Amino acid sequence: MVFASFRRYLSMRSQSSKVQTLYDHCKSIFSLSGKPSPPSSQALLKLSSILDTVQPTDVGLRVETADDDRGHGFFGVNQLNRVARWAQPITYVDIHECDSFTMCMFCFPTSSVIPLHDHPGMTVFSKLLYGSLHVKAYDWVEPPCIIESKEPGYPQVRLAKLAVDKVLNAPCETSVLYPKQGGNLHCFTAVTPCAVLDVLAPPYREDEGRKCTYYHDYPYSTFSGKGSIGDGEEDEYAWLAEIETPGDLYMRSGVYAGPAIKV
Repeated sequence: MVFASFRRYLSMRSQSSKVQTLYDHCKSIFSLSGKPSPPSSQALLKLSSILDTVQPTDVGLRVETADDDRGHGFFGVNQLNRVARWAQPITYVDIHECDSFTMCMFCFPTSSVIPLHDHPGMTVFSKLLYGSLHVKAYDWVEPPCIIESKEPGYPQVRLAKLAVDKVLNAPCETSVLYPKQGGNLHCFTAVTPCAVLDVLAPPYREDEGRKCTYYHDYPYSTFSGKGSIGDGEEDEYAWLAEIETPGDLYMRSGVYAGPAIKV
């Protein structure tokens, strides 16, 4: 009996962890130069399939279930800035980073927000590990439709099309955004305590033109008459203006507690 248990223990030790499997596949399909290789659709589908199997315990997380919003539900208060003052910080956990890809996690308290931001030239896989998360995402309209402000204090705006506006509830399939489609500019708002496992390829790198830029979205009607959108489609579009990194973006670093990765 003891011997059988020991053999099972050895078998478990010899099995590759899910996070190791994820790392190995990322390493095999993304180049080491910091620029994305052209992975096949099958390779990308396999990456999504691997992420689909990952559970919180596979990456060292404990599922948070307590309501931490001090009585403010996600849809109970319209003034998110008021909620943000009471929210605890979002925790960023670095799992692995190299020139070709990043593996990381974001752990959200209820009502916390990562504001609208972009992923220039990047492909991002996001797996909701637990909880509920509202995602609002856009893609740029091509060719670019830009309005240059002629008045001081008013920003330049660019037209974008709404790609995603929904609440994700774990368990759910992995979401993927691409450089020009799938919602490359997105905003996350935690409906409940939740966590997201991300794979970004290639990673942010400002010296290579991949800077994270934040935006404010204005309803299409704000600059009505400036675009060429047909009647009845206005809700599917917005004008985006670049802004400084929001001062109320409250984030701290956490320590990865999952299985070690052999690189």
